[in-house]
Amino acid sequence: MNSNLPIGPIMLDVAGLTLAPEEMEKLNHPNTGAVILFSRNYQDPEQVNQLINSLRAARNGKLLIAVDQEGGRVQRFQQGYTRLPPASHYAQVPELAESAGWLMAAELLADGVDFSFAPVLDIDCGVSEIIGNRSFSDDPVLATRFSSQFRKGMNAAGMAATGKHFPGHGAVALDSHLTLPIDERDLDSIRAKDLLPFKQLIEEGLEGIMPAHVVYSKIDSNPAGFSPFWIQEILRKELKFNGTVFSDDLSMEGAASVGDFPERARLAQLAGCDMILVCNNPVAAEQVLDALPINQNPVREQRLNRMQGKPQMNRDQLVKSEKWQRLSSLISNQDF
Repeated sequence: MNSNLPIGPIMLDVAGLTLAPEEMEKLNHPNTGAVILFSRNYQDPEQVNQLINSLRAARNGKLLIAVDQEGGRVQRFQQGYTRLPPASHYAQVPELAESAGWLMAAELLADGVDFSFAPVLDIDCGVSEIIGNRSFSDDPVLATRFSSQFRKGMNAAGMAATGKHFPGHGAVALDSHLTLPIDERDLDSIRAKDLLPFKQLIEEGLEGIMPAHVVYSKIDSNPAGFSPFWIQEILRKELKFNGTVFSDDLSMEGAASVGDFPERARLAQLAGCDMILVCNNPVAAEQVLDALPINQNPVREQRLNRMQGKPQMNRDQLVKSEKWQRLSSLISNQDF
């Protein structure tokens, strides 16, 4: 097979449990680089493995496969997967954080997924229902420690990690899926608290980061994912992050303030996003694929190549392994 297309800058989704013929063309667009899977794409490990194989076969080149598999409320694959606790659970059993990161990653990698959008690095400030127990802690020091251990487990299984939602989504009550939250804190307050897990994990080699669809009104009028200040000044220059920046989904209401879909994609790219998510809106995805210029970007491609999974076992080998059996049983028996 001629695999000459590099990883493009757009992450799409697909409608169902199998790949539809009309979706194949989009997968071969030069701007396509990844597919995110949702609960609707999942029935069991065998089916999702077949779907992923067909996605890869349809593209004349590299394709990354992603999912949101944090645990707790956000776990897209359930039947046949270990049910993971929410991130806040590890404060009660700190020794489990690294094991859970390994287990989550090993199960996904065994079925062909490259990475999960995890860990959540937001600090729980007691006001955000959309974050809440998805945060490791309301204490920045503990949130940093547990998220670092969780990432260490992911890495040990062969998976790159993506910290979200930069520079911190935990201090706004509104849900950015439904509206555009405004965070009125100043930069010093955010630096002293929310940026601490990002800073530490970046120093440890964090591979990916997803900015929040939140406006930090005292700092910049753009939501963070469309803000050159947040992505280029703070993330790249101040924190020295050199991994992949993923936009949050352009279909979320938090992104609507900046314009139509092609404009959202253009501004996200201009701000410094390496990969742009357009989900649950096939027409918008086509518009964005066609609107963005097709250009090779070796730096972006190098960053995205680091997100490729390095599976150590297939599904059969995994479930027969002593480590999986022990950790899956241990985590399944947690009370959460």
